Amino acid sequence: MLRFLDLTLAGLTSGAVYAAIALALVLIWRSTRIVNFAQGGMLMITTFIAYTVISHGGSYWLALVVAVLSGFVLGGVVERVLIRPVEKRPPLDAVVVTFGLLVLLQGLAGMIFGGTPRSYPPAFSIIGFRAGDHRLLFAPNDLWVVLVVCGVMVLLAVVFRWTSLGLRMRASAFAPEVSRLLGVRVGRMLTVGWALAAAVGALAGVLIAPSTFVSPTAFDAFLVFGFTAAVIGGLDSPPGALVGGVGLGLALSYVSGYIGSDVVALGALVVLIAVLMVRPRGLFGSPVGRRV
Repeated sequence: MLRFLDLTLAGLTSGAVYAAIALALVLIWRSTRIVNFAQGGMLMITTFIAYTVISHGGSYWLALVVAVLSGFVLGGVVERVLIRPVEKRPPLDAVVVTFGLLVLLQGLAGMIFGGTPRSYPPAFSIIGFRAGDHRLLFAPNDLWVVLVVCGVMVLLAVVFRWTSLGLRMRASAFAPEVSRLLGVRVGRMLTVGWALAAAVGALAGVLIAPSTFVSPTAFDAFLVFGFTAAVIGGLDSPPGALVGGVGLGLALSYVSGYIGSDVVALGALVVLIAVLMVRPRGLFGSPVGRRV
């Protein structure tokens, strides 16, 4: 029973991390209908920036703020400079651009920061809570990760559903021509969408970093699982990203604990196929036409 509890708590923490990355992917999809495969490289760069702040004497909280602001700026620049020139071309062109950006960012990180993995400090203790005589695999820092991801999910849901900004972003994504006729500055909304997504991705990078080493390719696996979580939940649903991430984290934790870590990737594939066979648009994806 204690083993099951430990695996559940570990899966909850890793699932929150996957959900954070999935939220960033969902943001860009909702605002521009593009899957950003460079998200892993963008959050890696902002995490390196945060690490640089800490290595020069800055606090964890200052590094977190710098990372989020850096991500916001980076996302806006990427949309303006790289995505906008290809936005009217076939969707595959933008996907190829994001792949190229991923390779570019990883190369630049290797040249600037080197390939040596770096250790990133956690916000809180990583010593698990105690339940009687048993030390749980769930620490104060894990609780911090879960609470932050839940808070970001709620904030994004509120922004998209009940604010003018969210309405304009959704309208720009689903009906750009009609939105222009109604006075919406579609180009600006697309930039804001990318900037917000990159900021959320930067936050995810800082949350992930203490559980892994920071290096140019350290976040590739997290991006794969984050994308899987986004597809499972539905690419246009922030709550779906949370549910997909947590569900995937729990499933992979059980697979790793009871079967073996060697089949974790296979377990993710099985979960993805099983969900898509029942709900092709994801658990929270709309089965009908899109509505603004």
